[in-house]
Amino acid sequence: MFDHQDLAALQAQSLKMQGYIRRQTFSPEHEKTLRRFSSWEVAELIFRINQSTFRGRLAAEPDLPGGEVEEDGRQRWFSLTEINELRRKLKVNRASLLPPRPAGKRAVRVAISNFKGGAGKSTVALHMAHAAALDGYRVLVVDFDPQATLTHSMGLHDVSEEHTVWGIIARDLVRETDRMNAAPRAAESGTALPQRRLPASVRDLGLGDLRVADFVKPTAWPTIDIVPSCANAAFVEFASAQYRHLNPDWSFFAAVSRWLDGLAAETYDLILFDCPPAIGYQSMNAVFAADVLYIPSGPGYWEYDSTTSFIGQLSEALADLSAGFDGTFPAGKMRLPKAFLDIRFLMTRFEPGNELHRAMLEAFRKVFGDTVCNEPIEMTRAVEQSGRFLSSVYEIDYRTMTRETWRRARASFDRAYEEFRACVLKAWAQVEDEA
Repeated sequence: MFDHQDLAALQAQSLKMQGYIRRQTFSPEHEKTLRRFSSWEVAELIFRINQSTFRGRLAAEPDLPGGEVEEDGRQRWFSLTEINELRRKLKVNRASLLPPRPAGKRAVRVAISNFKGGAGKSTVALHMAHAAALDGYRVLVVDFDPQATLTHSMGLHDVSEEHTVWGIIARDLVRETDRMNAAPRAAESGTALPQRRLPASVRDLGLGDLRVADFVKPTAWPTIDIVPSCANAAFVEFASAQYRHLNPDWSFFAAVSRWLDGLAAETYDLILFDCPPAIGYQSMNAVFAADVLYIPSGPGYWEYDSTTSFIGQLSEALADLSAGFDGTFPAGKMRLPKAFLDIRFLMTRFEPGNELHRAMLEAFRKVFGDTVCNEPIEMTRAVEQSGRFLSSVYEIDYRTMTRETWRRARASFDRAYEEFRACVLKAWAQVEDEA
């Protein structure tokens, strides 16, 4: 027989193991830090220029960041802040090293979502965020998943539920209810709409007074911020159901979208949503706020089956929202019916030598056509190691393994990111200019 006390004891044992893993992975202060990048990585993998050209420019222009030099003088190592300063100052063949960004546009929002646990949602979100940061973009990641894998991978652990997506949703309930109560009261007919009353247990939380920036936390990456998650945020599904009962006219699915509307357009270039493996209040907020829907899937039949169910149920949920709020959607910049600028299916954990994996990739392409990404993410030893130590391939120092093993894993994610970036840039051109 096992009761709640036994479960609590098992969790306590697991928390000890989590602490051990953090001590092995992070700094002695238990804080995640970002490593430096070698001049070889900066030249060939980040700036895509000849290494000798890069070294020549550093020697010729002493005002450029010089990084830290190894004792033998053979290699320089640069922080991401120094890399971005180099990116701003250097030109190669008169071409800027800054990444493309349309003027007057807000950040592109990408939801990474699927039913299946283990499909690689958090892995994809983590790697695309890190790849984009190395590419020079400013990134915000929003962790919608109470498992908080992405949050832990970004180095955050002591997170209060008030500063998670649940806090954003509860804040929106208070603000939207106040907005509705302050609206004109049916002057022509003379009938008054009922005042929506929220209990003190909701109002006394003080979430309605929080600023947009209060939910955003820094990470070890200087150009990546996060709206974190935590296990205590799991009750958001139950709380949101109660909130809808308190105010049936509240458009709950637009809470995060409205919160994002409060961000200045130039704050970020890319916003990534890591969604939970279910269609619920949190995932509906993510997909409604997203411009692009990225759907990772493993290479097995059950993953294919789950993906098929996911898009079917998502279609029904979005159709129900459009019908339920037809002509009455009250606020926010997103519109109903919900439409995505692009949808992509991305195969993960792919082994090129596995006949079944190749057959499943072809099946995906036959069914979903051009929406299937050309570059699947391959399963390699380096990818397995990155998951074990809550780090991306980009964070792993290539000297901890053979360089070829590391390069193969990075090359797979680099190819996937290049395709991801092309998708984002195409969607970006369709995003409306900010007034």
